Amino acid sequence: MGLFEDVVINAKSAADVVGKKAEKFIDVSKLRINAADVNNEISKQFEALGRVVYDAKKTDNLSDELLDESVKTIDELYEQLDAINNQLSASSNKIICKKCGAENVSDATYCSKCGNKLHEDEEQQEGPKEE
Repeated sequence: MGLFEDVVINAKSAADVVGKKAEKFIDVSKLRINAADVNNEISKQFEALGRVVYDAKKTDNLSDELLDESVKTIDELYEQLDAINNQLSASSNKIICKKCGAENVSDATYCSKCGNKLHEDEEQQEGPKEE
C-alpha cells in the first residue's frame, strides 16, 4: 500500500499545481479581455468626441462643457487600461515603461524600446544624502 499512497499523494500534488497554473491562465485571459473591452470603449469615445466637434463646428456652437466631459471620460478609461496593464505585467513579471508603455523584463534597468530609466534611484526617492 505504501507505493500506491505515494502515487496518490504525487498525483494530488500535480493536480494542485496544474489547477493553480490554469487559474492563473484564466485570470490573465480575463484581464486581456477586459483590456480589449476598455480599448474598444476608448475608440467609441474618441469617435463620439469627433462627432461632437464636427457637429459643433458645422453649427458654430462649440460646447466646452460637452468636450470637457468627453475628455474626462476618455482619461478615466485610460486610467482603467493602465491599471489592467499593470496587473497583466505583474502577473507575467514584466514592468511597463512609464514613458512609452513598452513591456520589459522586471529586472531591466532601461526600457528596451525608448531607453527610459525604469526604476528610480534610491537617492532620488530619499533625497540627497548628507555627508
